[in-house]
Amino acid sequence: MSRRSKAHVDPAALAFAAANKRINFHPLFAALSPYVRRQSDHPWADITLDGSMLAHPTKKASEEEWAWVFAHCLLHLGFGTFSCDDVLDFQPALKFGTRPPSWEPGRCVRGGESRDPKKWAERFAAGLSNAAVAAIDVAGGARSSLSDARPLKTEWDLALGWFVSNYPLLGALASSMKVVADAELARGWDISIAAVSTASAEIYVNPLAGLSRQEWRFVLAHEMLHAALRHCDRVGGRDPYLWNIAADFVVNGWLVEMGVGEAPEGVLHDQSLRGLSAESVYDRITVDLRRYRKLLTLRGHHQGDLLGEPLRGPADITGLDEFYRRALLTGLSCHTSARGLLPAGLVEEIRALEHPPLSWDAQLARWFEEFVPAVEKRRTYARASRRQASTPDIPRPGWVRPETLESRPTFGVVLDTSGSMDPKLLGKALGAIASYAAARDVPAARVVFCDAMAYDAGYVPVEDIAGRVTVRGRGGTVLQPGVDLLERAPDFPAAGPILVITDGWCDVLRIRRDHAFLIPAGAHLPFRARGPVFRMS
Repeated sequence: MSRRSKAHVDPAALAFAAANKRINFHPLFAALSPYVRRQSDHPWADITLDGSMLAHPTKKASEEEWAWVFAHCLLHLGFGTFSCDDVLDFQPALKFGTRPPSWEPGRCVRGGESRDPKKWAERFAAGLSNAAVAAIDVAGGARSSLSDARPLKTEWDLALGWFVSNYPLLGALASSMKVVADAELARGWDISIAAVSTASAEIYVNPLAGLSRQEWRFVLAHEMLHAALRHCDRVGGRDPYLWNIAADFVVNGWLVEMGVGEAPEGVLHDQSLRGLSAESVYDRITVDLRRYRKLLTLRGHHQGDLLGEPLRGPADITGLDEFYRRALLTGLSCHTSARGLLPAGLVEEIRALEHPPLSWDAQLARWFEEFVPAVEKRRTYARASRRQASTPDIPRPGWVRPETLESRPTFGVVLDTSGSMDPKLLGKALGAIASYAAARDVPAARVVFCDAMAYDAGYVPVEDIAGRVTVRGRGGTVLQPGVDLLERAPDFPAAGPILVITDGWCDVLRIRRDHAFLIPAGAHLPFRARGPVFRMS
């Protein structure tokens, strides 16, 4: 820069610009979106309650003084008040800028009342919330100051970036998942170190956990494997917390074997469980419930780090199964050629993702094939079929069912009709049952509605199950009387299977014959089911 250009730099103008930039990047005042013009008659600056701030065109002051003046005007806007007293009482607590010696309390608000005071009040409330979060970030070292526009790279950010550039197995997952470091959210959800939401592909970490970069690598890999291997959806009828503990033992064992980062103090690891699946570990630990319920996951507070729902609103990812399956399989193919061997159990679980499980309706169809057999048809000349045009003189046999007095196949349906049942899921379930029953040549099914008591609808034609069945009750949920009614009914076959449709908010059931349960995805029965459980999606 030449001497001439240096001579034309106005320090007062630089101070004004710096203060303006600083106020725009401050989390409290940025929400108010100030735009300052230097054309005011006020000795310093004034503002309207609709958000227009004007500053004196030739006033010379330091950056700290201008920052204090801008903050004073914006607090008038946030409070929605003409009074300087309220603002001056609040402003010292901010410790933002320096009050100019020549400042005198006066009328620094122009114009009349705000046309939309609610808008500015909401923005100011949002700014206060942002400032509180930013203050925690400053205390934890995540930001250099409240007005820092670019937060420092955190240890968990650096750990996540390491997977993308150096660890192919989890690189695709790390590039697609988001780390949410929010101390207030972590406090509200009792997250000591970390938790994961499979539905939103987000890992929630506590920025005040105080872990090293190597420990954050271990923690992030732990949560990514939980999500990718769908541990949240594989719980079935098991105890959710003990299942989380079992999955932790397995995942931590793999990470220790692979040497990914360093395990934080207190993580669950038992060398004697090496090589076992999460299901096998669960079966082992359930024999000592008192001991294993005392163990802690990375979330702490005796809560699981597998979150069924996103903490910050609806998920933005569709086709979760395909998303996680593709990420892990891609990572495995790259890893084996670049990084060497992996634990056999982890490779088996990833390979299993290449063959996803059957959907609930396909599983239900197989159940019908096994327990509701169709009547075999035979050919007979007693009822000839239509003759073919090419050979009109040759009679051909037609298909008929055996004309005997044997009972036709049927099944029972115990239907939860309480107020907690989702009508859409109920319709989907009944439609699937009707179509499979018709395909098995089932003329009618025995239907029992249950809420606070059982209502016997008798034998209902399968074509009427989905369309014209009237749901009778909408009270509480007690299903055992409906099961007992079917098992004791003299006109219901002794070998007839029972299908129970419920949302899981029911009593403990004891069913002595072949049966199955049809429940919504994510629901859990309050007991260990002996029959198959199909989860509607």
